[in-house]
Amino acid sequence: MNIIIMGAAGFIGTNLLLRLSLDEKNFITLVDKDMNYFDSIKKFGLKNVKFVERQFNDKERYDDLMKNVDIVYHLVSSSTPTTSNQNIAEEIRNNLIFTANLLEDCKNTNIKRVIFISSGGTVYGKEINCPIKESAQTNPINSYGFQKLAIEKLFYLYNCMYGIDYKIIRLANPYGPYQRPNGKLGAVTTFIYKAIQGENINLYGDGSVVRDYVYISDVIDAVINISCLESDEKIFNVGSGKGVSLNQLLNIISETLNTKVSINHLPARSVDVPVNYLDISLYKSTFGVDISKVSFSKGIIETANYLRNKYL
Repeated sequence: MNIIIMGAAGFIGTNLLLRLSLDEKNFITLVDKDMNYFDSIKKFGLKNVKFVERQFNDKERYDDLMKNVDIVYHLVSSSTPTTSNQNIAEEIRNNLIFTANLLEDCKNTNIKRVIFISSGGTVYGKEINCPIKESAQTNPINSYGFQKLAIEKLFYLYNCMYGIDYKIIRLANPYGPYQRPNGKLGAVTTFIYKAIQGENINLYGDGSVVRDYVYISDVIDAVINISCLESDEKIFNVGSGKGVSLNQLLNIISETLNTKVSINHLPARSVDVPVNYLDISLYKSTFGVDISKVSFSKGIIETANYLRNKYL
């Protein structure tokens, strides 16, 4: 199978690549903004991989990469939930027009299927009952969630107009190896890194914010299952199906790693939905298995081991 991963050098892209590359019949084109982003991936020495540097903006086109491609993974986002409201017009231009151009190129090259990683944490908004079903209302309170939702609608539009097949994965909060501990996403990985270094952990608000955390290998299993599914279902929640508060998360990390955590309390942020965890019953009924197979404690230990080996 010929595969393209757009935004391939990041956390999810790296883990997805490693899983897909196990099948020697797959040939995978990795696309990202800077060839230097691929330095760590190149060390794997994979034979069935090609690296491509391209910008993700409103001017770049990609049809030259898509000849005879079977599936495209869209992992690109130029924003994060905490920063997306700072320059809404620019973020919308970069992400929505980029996606429209990408879908236009998919149409022109007869791409069979596109997989989009959306956000289960931000598209639904705050006035919602948990666990959240895929059919729930979508009223995001930050531009990040709005962009993800608008991109979902672009996929629907191109499916109606041109028959482009797609699957949308509304992802909870993944954590695990290859996630940067100093990035703007990933509370679990960041907290673990701070804990094993003995550094203060920034906690916004009183710690009562509830999120859905899922280990990255479980995410990749789900993504690949959904990618291969032949059905009319287009949107799937992917998470653990359980809510964990930040205070609970800190306690679990402290107990699992047998270390004390130091907290730096900061004011609450308006972009943070108070409670968000996903209903994953559609996935379970479709595939007959649970998403979350790696326990929280095991995932924390595996992540801590990776961080020690990589950064300490």
